[in-house]
Amino acid sequence: MTELDQVWSEMLSNAAAKAIDRGNRDVVDYLRLKAANDAIRAAGVGWVLDTIIEIAGGAVRAQAAIAIEREEPHNFAHGNSNMVGSRINVRNGVRCLTVEAGWTRTPRDGVMRGRALAVAIISHFGLPKMRAELRLVHSETLPRWIDETDTVVDSSELRRHFDVLLGK
Repeated sequence: MTELDQVWSEMLSNAAAKAIDRGNRDVVDYLRLKAANDAIRAAGVGWVLDTIIEIAGGAVRAQAAIAIEREEPHNFAHGNSNMVGSRINVRNGVRCLTVEAGWTRTPRDGVMRGRALAVAIISHFGLPKMRAELRLVHSETLPRWIDETDTVVDSSELRRHFDVLLGK
């Protein structure tokens, strides 16, 4: 959890405590829902980023000349909204796989579209057709990442993007 996330969480907890003291049940319910959704978002974004790092780490251990960089916090645009989250750059020579993942944190950041809890953008330097936009959405059981065609994205799809980086 970044320092910004920790401060934001404390602010929401304080606001919930004040709302309880004042008897504002609707505000309390909203803040609890927001906290639950933020926990789901953080876990979902963490899964995407950790999976990419795990895949890249395996290649590094196999002696590949790969560099992994992480930037946190990181802001990126998605439509007219500002997403706040993290960015991973995985470099292999002149090739670069970039994964940005996050969500809107404040009303000023904009809105999440398409039932999304969070968004991830996967891009390949010099290969714009390989770009993918993912959305973390609620499902009947657990939240899941889906792509532009509403196909579920799992670790094998992230592996496919990594294989593009390696030129496979």
